[in-house]
Amino acid sequence: MIGIVGGGLAGLSAAYRLQQAGREVRVFEANDRLGGLASTYETRGDRIEAFYHHLSKSEETIVELANELGLGDHIEWRVGENAYYVDGVAHPLDKPWEIAAYPYLSVYDKFRLAMLTLEVDVRGGVPRRDTYENLEDFEDVPIKNFLIEHTTRGVYEYFFEPLLDAKFGSRKEDVSAAWLLGRVKFRGERDLLKGEILGYIEGGFGVLVDELVETVGREHIETGAYVTNLGFAEKGDGRGPVESMTVKREGEGGEGTSETHAVDDVVVATMPDVLEGLTGYECDIDFQGSVCAVVSMDEPLMDTYWLNIADEAPFGALIEHTNFVPPERYGGEHLLYVASYVQGTDEELWQLDDEGVEELWLDGIEDMFPDFDRESVNWTLIARNPKTAPVYERGYLDMVVPYDLSKEVAPGIHYAGMASRAQYPERSLDGAIEAGYAAADRILGADY
Repeated sequence: MIGIVGGGLAGLSAAYRLQQAGREVRVFEANDRLGGLASTYETRGDRIEAFYHHLSKSEETIVELANELGLGDHIEWRVGENAYYVDGVAHPLDKPWEIAAYPYLSVYDKFRLAMLTLEVDVRGGVPRRDTYENLEDFEDVPIKNFLIEHTTRGVYEYFFEPLLDAKFGSRKEDVSAAWLLGRVKFRGERDLLKGEILGYIEGGFGVLVDELVETVGREHIETGAYVTNLGFAEKGDGRGPVESMTVKREGEGGEGTSETHAVDDVVVATMPDVLEGLTGYECDIDFQGSVCAVVSMDEPLMDTYWLNIADEAPFGALIEHTNFVPPERYGGEHLLYVASYVQGTDEELWQLDDEGVEELWLDGIEDMFPDFDRESVNWTLIARNPKTAPVYERGYLDMVVPYDLSKEVAPGIHYAGMASRAQYPERSLDGAIEAGYAAADRILGADY
């Protein structure tokens, strides 16, 4: 049997890949819900993800998986409209004339920004299309230095710096230019007259999780099951292959039960601190957390999907999901994500309880949108995760955890969590599936 630690998309994808190859698998998830960051809430209609998600056109693996699971016709490609809130005004930035009208960048600033997004290096007056091909060339380049050199100081200060503040906060100076270039490559195609084309699964990404669970078989998946220990064979000159895993289940009254399973291989598809606790392998990647609310309203708040914010606000971004997917899918509810990253659990936002976060954020929305009526709010649900995404600092690739840890830890140990290569230079649902596949393929390759 192959034991899989973690029931998010990476773990479920690894189980699916292995099972399709005829291997016996068992997934152990510590929480009571599957899907990880793709877990969902109920609405009057379709379910909604606790943390916002969409697809870019570059995400092909998740589309292939959806097709294999019979969900290919559920993927919808829609325009995701964007705007930038500056000095009390939301400036749409999708159509060419909207970008041309944006008042905070000069014509030359906009030209240099456009060339970067098209991956054309115009330094020296001779356009080059090969400068940005290899992201690793920019791994050790500070993002601020890169932007000032490859665009303009105005582009950095009036466009990117507020976005970096919202995304990385106090860690923004540590981020590498490779992350930014990766995002440029990662983001999908644009309709020149409408905006960016983004994908969503009809019914929500929970539909994909459900189908994976059904295909793998619910009898092969356990929730509320903590993997507390891995057992290794004895070897004279060091640790031998993994041969068992101990799983604890919480019982009523706080009492739990434990049992040990014999395993041939293990895939750890969770955060690297779990890997360290089970194997001793240390990962130096730092992670940032996030606080994310879903607000259900009777009326829409904005006329755009994604609103980046340059002004002072108690949150990093507003994402009105039902300006992307119609509110009719949710029984007429208008659904707004309010989100902020935190660089540590000691930050004031993280320390607030849910009621405090809701009050702070609704006050912030009222400040930005004077016509906002709190009476239109039906409910607010708040999700928190202390490790939502890596901090893509300089030298990140040197810290990535290998898929096959047979040399670093012991034969039979594999990793498919967020610190894997597939989640670089940006984490995504697609990356989670690729990581799960990659770990599974290492196991299957070892069989031949």
